[in-house]
Amino acid sequence: MNEQGKILSYLLDVIGEEGCGTSCSDADVFLDKEGWKMMLEGFMEPWFLGKTAEEAKVSIKEYASMGFGLS
Repeated sequence: MNEQGKILSYLLDVIGEEGCGTSCSDADVFLDKEGWKMMLEGFMEPWFLGKTAEEAKVSIKEYASMGFGLS
């Protein structure tokens, strides 16, 4: 599995199917010049996750604990 797939898989593991719903299944995780970003349905701008896949996982966990539309 590539890094993008690992981040998406981690997103579903952390949030769970019920907490995530269509937002996670339609999440667009991508890497650009700034680092990993995630675009969720219903949000106008992508969320910065980090420069590495490991940083992205930490960010996802932090966002989920704050309830930013992910739980």
